[in-house]
Amino acid sequence: MSKANDYVARIEGTCGKDKDIIVTFCYDKKDIAIKKIIEKSKLEKSISGIIFELTFKGVSFRLYGSGKAIFRSIETKEKLNELLAALLA
Repeated sequence: MSKANDYVARIEGTCGKDKDIIVTFCYDKKDIAIKKIIEKSKLEKSISGIIFELTFKGVSFRLYGSGKAIFRSIETKEKLNELLAALLA
């Protein structure tokens, strides 16, 4: 996850079925991270252009303009790292 580490400031929550994980992006790189994620994901719904409901590789998540993302039902940390690496590459 070396490239993703450049963008991720903090990861909160626990992995497991029906668990949500909150990823906070570095403040100075959040705009770049948001742009990359939106370009690579499928947009399901956007609320006022500041909250985005997205899917990527079968995982649904919500991305906020403030620089946070909430990933739903990620079962392992490895899967989260893979997703973040692919989204932020």
